[in-house]
Amino acid sequence: MSENIEFNRNEDKMKLLISAMNQKLDKVFQGGGKARIEKEHAKGKLTARERIAYLLDKDKPQLEIGAFAGEGMYVDHGGCPSGGVIVVIGYIKNRQVIVVANDATVKAGAWFPITAKKNLRAQEISIENKLPIIYLVDSAGVYLPMQDEIFPDKEHFGRIFRNNAIMSSLGILQISAVMGSCVAGGAYLPIMSDEAMIVKETGTIFLAGSYLVKAAIGEDIDNETLGGSTTHCEISGVTDYKCENDKDCLDRIRNIMDKVGDFDKAGFDRALPSQPAKDPKEILGILPDSREKPYNMMDIIERLVDDSAFEPYKEKYGQSIICGLARIDGWAVGIVANQRKVVKSKKGEMQFGGVIYSDSADKAARFIMNCNQKKIPLLFLQDVTGFMVGSRSEQGGIIKDGAKMVNAMANSVVPKFTVVVGNSYGAGNYAMCGKAYDPRLMLAWPSAQIAVMGGAQAAKVLLQIEVSTLKAKGKEITPEDEKAMYDKIFNHYEQTTSIYYSAARLVVDAIIDPLETRKAISMGIEAANHAPIEKRYNVGVLQV
Repeated sequence: MSENIEFNRNEDKMKLLISAMNQKLDKVFQGGGKARIEKEHAKGKLTARERIAYLLDKDKPQLEIGAFAGEGMYVDHGGCPSGGVIVVIGYIKNRQVIVVANDATVKAGAWFPITAKKNLRAQEISIENKLPIIYLVDSAGVYLPMQDEIFPDKEHFGRIFRNNAIMSSLGILQISAVMGSCVAGGAYLPIMSDEAMIVKETGTIFLAGSYLVKAAIGEDIDNETLGGSTTHCEISGVTDYKCENDKDCLDRIRNIMDKVGDFDKAGFDRALPSQPAKDPKEILGILPDSREKPYNMMDIIERLVDDSAFEPYKEKYGQSIICGLARIDGWAVGIVANQRKVVKSKKGEMQFGGVIYSDSADKAARFIMNCNQKKIPLLFLQDVTGFMVGSRSEQGGIIKDGAKMVNAMANSVVPKFTVVVGNSYGAGNYAMCGKAYDPRLMLAWPSAQIAVMGGAQAAKVLLQIEVSTLKAKGKEITPEDEKAMYDKIFNHYEQTTSIYYSAARLVVDAIIDPLETRKAISMGIEAANHAPIEKRYNVGVLQV
């Protein structure tokens, strides 16, 4: 395959996309910049990323969630790289955990609206998977210029502490380390965790700092006396451990995790892992350099799954969706994937192009039900342009069949994982387990795009509306005017459908190198295995 000219062209395009992604990540990893990092070091502190690197097992895989959160947002406020908080799924003493660390190099760790959304997503992952969560606290609190967008609503700052209480009742381990500022409402976080520790001289906890105390009640007091380590470890009893420095604090967390007991498991099947028989690196050359070109999704699947072994379900029926069983890193999975190839049927040559037909929707619904019956996690590989349209499809009941698929998927009780490989358009995004349908992880390749419809189609629709409106007002529109209007609409639409636009707003949890897909899915299923399935699968009412 690697000798094929088209393969090489595709590979070059994907490598350029991956390189662009890594360049963006390099910038994101700088947080608030070198000067801010040096300032933290001068205080004797590690940065958020340095703390996480020290805390997690070095020889185990990691998956960062929301690295691109805040990308291109809050420009007028100086930006908010990574949403001002780092979230990583990793391992401490071979136990899987999720770590949430405020980045004090970004506006002193202050909370922007996206910061709250990212923190809530981390807690959601912890709750869904009953995964222990570690908070490394170093935050100045709510970013006051945007307080109205983060303070009072259901999915705002206060929801964090509501979740702390719910997680405690569910028996989910929460450990807080106060390694810098922990102020105002945020001061409740460590106390609502199971255990709390504080770093000597750099960690402080109080509802109001010294300046506010002076303004409110006239008391003169310094921050260390007001809420430092000695106060809370020896007088108030708010914290459980007093730590000499960052590393001592992180070592204590590792020591605690080393003694944590085992958990009830969901019982997902795992065999001895094996690598794909077909070279995974060839994935980079399979996806076409143009969204319009066909390709065989099976070529990708065979380079993702163990031994390249795949057991197809209804292989010759409903061929615009591939369904079947396989293993990824030993874990049993049911795969639902959009097909993009050209096939020859009794009706002649047909190019699926990622369109979902009635028979495919029916097949997928039945397969999803079967995986729930067998307790097999589901993996959705999205490259979908939507459901088939037109009189023939409507008369054939495409809405009914699509609803069956959505119903079966939405009510699934086994964990679902979604990887957007290429297109993710319209109702196809929904049926193939888009973010609105609670995948445990929503991942994307750099080649992905999420939108109601493709840029060209959308631009043409919007152009027709705009031209009609202007003509109705008596304005004459030349072909040159139309082209200029089309280009403007298309460019704006393409910007908002970029996968980085979605990642900035946490529509996807992570943009990953395609070669990291096996690792990410394996870690996701391992996390899901922490949480036994307690609900019965019931698809409710269906218009059969």
